[in-house]
Amino acid sequence: MREAIPMKGQAKDDVLTTLETFRANDVPWREGKAFGYVFDARHEALGAGKRAYLAFMSENGLDPTSFPSLLRLENEVVRMCASHVHGGPEVVGNFTSGGTESILLAMKSARDWAKANRPELFANGARPEILAPITAHAAFHKAAAYLELGIRTYDVDAETCRASAETARAALSERTLVLVGSAPSYAYGVIDDVTGLAALAIEKGLWMHVDACMGGVVLPFMEHNGEAVAPFDFRVPGVWSLSMDLHKYGYCPKGASVVLYRDKALRKHQIYACSEWAGYTIVNATVQSTKSGGPLAGAWATMQVMGQEGYRAIVADMRAATRRFVEGIDAIPGLRVISRPEMTLVAFTSDDDALHVFHLPDLMKKRGWYIQPTLGTQQKSAAALREHVHLSVTAANVPHVERFLSDLRACAEEARAIPKDETAKEVAFMASHIDPATLDDAAFGRLLAMAGMNGAGVPESSAGINQILQELDPAFRKAILVHYLNDLFA
Repeated sequence: MREAIPMKGQAKDDVLTTLETFRANDVPWREGKAFGYVFDARHEALGAGKRAYLAFMSENGLDPTSFPSLLRLENEVVRMCASHVHGGPEVVGNFTSGGTESILLAMKSARDWAKANRPELFANGARPEILAPITAHAAFHKAAAYLELGIRTYDVDAETCRASAETARAALSERTLVLVGSAPSYAYGVIDDVTGLAALAIEKGLWMHVDACMGGVVLPFMEHNGEAVAPFDFRVPGVWSLSMDLHKYGYCPKGASVVLYRDKALRKHQIYACSEWAGYTIVNATVQSTKSGGPLAGAWATMQVMGQEGYRAIVADMRAATRRFVEGIDAIPGLRVISRPEMTLVAFTSDDDALHVFHLPDLMKKRGWYIQPTLGTQQKSAAALREHVHLSVTAANVPHVERFLSDLRACAEEARAIPKDETAKEVAFMASHIDPATLDDAAFGRLLAMAGMNGAGVPESSAGINQILQELDPAFRKAILVHYLNDLFA
C-alpha cells in the first residue's frame, strides 16, 4: 500500500507495468469466461469506442454551451436510444454514468413532479412511496434512501419470478407515487407485466418507470430477429420514464446509460439549478457537474461502428447460446434453471440437499470461470425466491458454452461431495443476540473469525460467507455488509 505521492516521478513504462500486476486476481473477462461486470462484444466497435473515449476524455460536460460537441453527441445518443425503444420526437432524456444514476434521476423527477402536482402525498411530513416488485433492482432502494422517499415491495410469482399488476394493485397505498417494472429483472431475466402496471398507473394517476437497463438495447433487436417480446417501452401508454444502459448490452465503454422521459414537462423536474452562491452559473441535467466527455463519445462511436446489423447478429448469437445454457444446465443432475429467461440472463439453483449452489462459484473459479452467487429472498406471502447462481451471457461467452457446461457438471459433482458445515447457523445464532444498530468493530471481528476470516479483505472463497449471509436476518445482513465495506477501503 502506497502511503504518499512519491517524491520523484517514476518512469511511465514502470508505472504501467506495475498497474498490470494489480490485475492478477481480477475477474477473467478477457478470456470470455466471466458472466458479469464486464460486457465484451468481441467486435471492432469496442476499439473505436475506446479511442473516442480517450479523444474526448478531457472535454468537460459541466457546461454544454462551452462544449457544443458534447451537446451534439448527447442529443444524438439520446435520440438513437429513444427511437430504439419506440419513443417519438417528444421523448427526451439525458446521458448518465450508469443505471443507478438513471434510476435515481427518474425517481428525483417523480418526487419533484409530485410536489407540483400531488402535494397531498407530502402532507404532515409523509414520504411518497415507490412501489416495486421484490425483484426490482437495488437502485430503487438506494434512490429512496438518497431522496427520502418511501419504498414498498410486493411479492412475485415464485415460479415465473414475474411481477403482476394484480399483486401491485393489492399493495397500493395512499402514499404510492411510482410504479416500477423491469424489462427484464436482473436476477431472473424475465419481463414484468409492464402493460398491466402501466394501465394501473394511468388509472391511479401514478408515475410509471420501466427499468430497461439490461434489456433496453437487446429486446428491440430480438423483435427485429423475429422473437416475440412482451411490450415494455414507450409503445405502452402510461410509461412515463425508462432507464437503459449502454455499457451493458450496448457494449459501450463505462459509464454509459440514458434516462428517457415521455416529454419535456416530465424531464424538467430532473434538472437542478442553483442561484444562491457566489460563483459561476450552476444548472445540471444530471447528478454530476464536472464530467468527462469520454464515456459519451465512446458510446456514440461504439453505436456508430456496431450499427443495427452488428447488434442484431450479436443478439442472435447470445440468444442461441442462452438457450443452450438453459438446456445444458437443466440436464446436470441436481441443477435446474429457475425461470425461463426471456433475454440473456440465467438463474439456476439446486434442489439437492447435498449440493449447495454457493460452492459452485468457488469451484468454477478454480477452473477460470466467474459466475455470480445470489442470495435467496423471503417474500411476504408467496414462496421464497431460492438462492442461486446468476449468468449474464455476453458475446464473449458464446464460443465457450460447451466447455462451461462440461466444467459445471464436474463442479456439481465436486460440490455434492463437500460435507455440510453448520458454521452459518452458529453465526446466525450469535448474531440473533446482537442489535444490528449497535454492531461494533469488536463484535464484527468475532463474527469474521467465526466465518474463518482474519479481518476484512478479498476472500479466497465465498461459499461459507454467502451461506452465513443467507442465514442472517436482512437487517443484520445489511449491518454486516456496511462494516465489511467500511473496513475494506482504506
